[in-house]
Formats: sequence, C-alpha cells, structure tokens
Amino acid sequence: MAEITAAMVKELREKTDAPMMECKKALAEAGGDMGRAEEILRVKLGNKANKAASRVTAEGVVGIWLADDRKLGAIVEVNCETDFVAKNDDFLAFARELAAMVARSHPADVAALSALPMGESTVDGVRTALVGRIGENMSIRRFARVAAEGQLASYVHGGAKIGVLIDVDGADEALAKDLAMHVAANKPKALSKDGVPVADVERERSIASQKAAESGKPAEIVAKMVEGAVQKYLKEVTLLGQPFVKDDKVTVEQLLGQRKARVARFELFVVGEGIEKKQSDFAAEVAAQAAAAAGR
Repeated sequence: MAEITAAMVKELREKTDAPMMECKKALAEAGGDMGRAEEILRVKLGNKANKAASRVTAEGVVGIWLADDRKLGAIVEVNCETDFVAKNDDFLAFARELAAMVARSHPADVAALSALPMGESTVDGVRTALVGRIGENMSIRRFARVAAEGQLASYVHGGAKIGVLIDVDGADEALAKDLAMHVAANKPKALSKDGVPVADVERERSIASQKAAESGKPAEIVAKMVEGAVQKYLKEVTLLGQPFVKDDKVTVEQLLGQRKARVARFELFVVGEGIEKKQSDFAAEVAAQAAAAAGR
C-alpha cells in the first residue's frame, strides 16, 4: 500500500477544499493516485470538491486587440510573478502591443511571436529588458487570433484577469457585448456539447455512475440517472446550453434563435488558469531567518 504523506494530503486539500480526513481517506482508497483521489471526493462530496477547476494561481494580464471594423482580433495572456507588476503601465502596454502583433503578423506559436521585431529589438528582447528593469520574471503564455465570420466583441474583467473575444454572426453590437460578458461570468468550456473534451465527459459519466450505483435502484433507473447527470453537466459547461446571464429563463441557444444570430467561436482566457503558483509560508520564512541569524 502506498504511503500517504502529510504533503499529499495538504496538496489534495488545496486542490479540492475537502476536509483533511476525507482527503486522507480518499488518497488511501486511491492508493496514492492524486487524480483518482479527486474523483473519489467528487463522488462523496459532489461539487464541494471541485474547487481546483476555478482556482487561479498565477499573476499577469490578458491583452486584447480589436480592429475598428470588428472583423479581426487577438487575445494574449502574459504572466508575471506578482499582482503589483501586473498593474505596471509598461507591462500592460507590452501585453496590448503583443495582442496587436498577433493580429497583424499571425505568428504560428509563442516562439514565433517572441522572434518578431519590436521597435529596435525583438519581442523577446523587449521582454528581457522589461524583466531587467522591473526586476521580476515574465512570460508570454498563450494567444489566439480570430478572423470573424460575423463581427467580434470583446470584454475584459477584474483588472484584465479575465478576457473574452467572441465572434457573433447576425447580432448587433449590444448583444455581442452581452454574450462576451456572459462568457466571462459563466466560463463555458466549449461552444456546444460537441466541443467538450471526451475525457471530461467520461470523467463525469464515471462519477455519475458511482453515485447512481450507491442509490440501490434498478439498473434501468441507474442508466437514466447517469445519462441525466451527463446531460446536465453538458448544459452547464457549454455556452449554448447555459441560461443567459441577463435572463435565466432562456438559454443562450434560445436567445440566439430569437435574435436570428449565431456564435461562430469564442476565446476565454483566465489569467493563471491551470498554473500552480508556489505558495510560501511567510511566518515560517521569518522564523527560519531569525533562527539562522541567531545561530551565526
């Protein structure tokens, strides 16, 4: 049997916000497999153990550039170490300029973007100079360039921590903006159920199956319970399936049908999403420094 360490329990608790003893039991049942332990907690505790999906753990900003005719746009995430630097004017200007360069130059990836000329240097040269001047590391994490089928709308929220670029065909500017705000607020994983990763659907199906099996109901009822849970999940995580943020009596799909409009694509960037930032214990650091000083 795998040894369950205090560090493993702490890590699982930070990921799920589940009680310490429940984390320890889940890890023991999973034989130390962190992913399986998370799944076990989801079965036992439901969405209370799903904190990790929405936790943001790194600093930085989302930069967006939009053409005047709203037919071309770009979105980029640039990371740094602290929120203080994320508010620096030079850092913010760098992010905005990167978004414009992505739209105009259409680089293939971050490496290609970094190699583009920027002023008298390159993008990476300007980044390196900023690091030297500000005194904090920073990196370009990801970007997307969108050539619209309809017209683009954008929305930035929370000090540029969340950014949305959405392509809406057949809608006026006000509706497109509302849809961009909806994406920022509800954070759909995909436009429709066809875009949800198969692995995510299968994980939800597995969790629903384990929950339903504990009900003791007949197999045919269990099958319906599982399918109902999966369909509910798909509605929750897809833009078209979600209730519209400004009128929850209609889904986004129904709203678009009423307005004879269509969403072709959206890009949602949440700063630090999926990045684990090193957590430091300030009190422990001070104590360690004091002990080191006393021992000199």
